[in-house]
Amino acid sequence: MSFVHGPTDGSLESRKDFLQGLGIDYRSVVCLRQVHGDRVIRAEEGDRGKGALSQESALGDADALITNVRGLPLAVFTADCLSIFLFDPQNLVIGIVHAGWRGTKAGIAAKVVELMKNEFSIDPKGLLAGFGPSIRQCCYSVGEEFAGDFGGFLSKRGGVLYLDLVKANQEQLFRAGIEPDKIGDCGICTFCSAGKFFSHRQDKQGCGRSISVIMLK
Repeated sequence: MSFVHGPTDGSLESRKDFLQGLGIDYRSVVCLRQVHGDRVIRAEEGDRGKGALSQESALGDADALITNVRGLPLAVFTADCLSIFLFDPQNLVIGIVHAGWRGTKAGIAAKVVELMKNEFSIDPKGLLAGFGPSIRQCCYSVGEEFAGDFGGFLSKRGGVLYLDLVKANQEQLFRAGIEPDKIGDCGICTFCSAGKFFSHRQDKQGCGRSISVIMLK
């Protein structure tokens, strides 16, 4: 699905097939140049199609999008990182997040909720959240330097630390005001399921990317 990672010759056709199957015009999707940071951008009608046909036309250097525009699809791309979907059914506001360890360390999930509050006056208690496939604690080995920032989300097995990226983001959303029973998780580990999902740790530099999309009808 990516124009810059992995084999890219068929990426546009893959996007077209997938998105049209969901009733989404592939030419309308809004994409970012993801940089593993914590910047969040509000997408407007005038941003329709930015990044849909080329990486150069992407909306900006950021890792999350929010909008209240109906029919405007927002997308992020992942290959072990966590995609987070946010939806406020009361105010009809959505958001989507690309959360790797760097973005998680910077608090991107909580910052998305904060911007949704500031831009659209939402109540976080009304938000619904969903977690897509990502590398899970069963497989996400990290170095000792992670202990300072992720101490509460690490376990040790065989002398190796393993990071629970999902739990770290759950905690951010809890603290941002989302109620625990309103967060859903698909439970899929991309590393364990590398035959079905792209995994950067499995496939290294030649790894492609999965797409996660959210849109208000």
